[in-house]
Amino acid sequence: MISIDRDSPSRDDVRLLLSEHLADMYATSPAESVHALDHSALTAPSITFWTAREDGSLLGCGALKLLASPTGPSMHGEIKSMRTTATARGRGVATLMLGHILEDARTRNLECVYVETGTEDYFAPARRLYARHGFTECPPFADYVLDPNSIFMELRLQRPTPGT
Repeated sequence: MISIDRDSPSRDDVRLLLSEHLADMYATSPAESVHALDHSALTAPSITFWTAREDGSLLGCGALKLLASPTGPSMHGEIKSMRTTATARGRGVATLMLGHILEDARTRNLECVYVETGTEDYFAPARRLYARHGFTECPPFADYVLDPNSIFMELRLQRPTPGT
């Protein structure tokens, strides 16, 4: 059974997966267009980090970064560091992780969740995953700027109706 739990990005197996993720990002995108975070950046207080594991074996990871708001508490978040291991690909781990992150965002009453991903063919599976879950293209958000190597996507979250 696959379980998704809060975890430390500093664990050895997670650091290895995140290093692989960064290496792939730099191999497929110009350096100025790489927005992936290393394990130390993922320990920031504004970031919640999870791993997916089966019988203790790492299958993937993902994070939710709360975006700063100049007018008060953050009502928006950004998905960061979504990655599955090579052996876990095609098993639905990314779908499970995305669902977990979105449920956490809803629990926090976030209004919108954003993601930045690449335009290259390498990123097509990620773009399809987000689109299948209702994400649509949007302008750059937070500190991002227009970049021909980036696609920005958003998902407006439904607020629960009182009494439901």
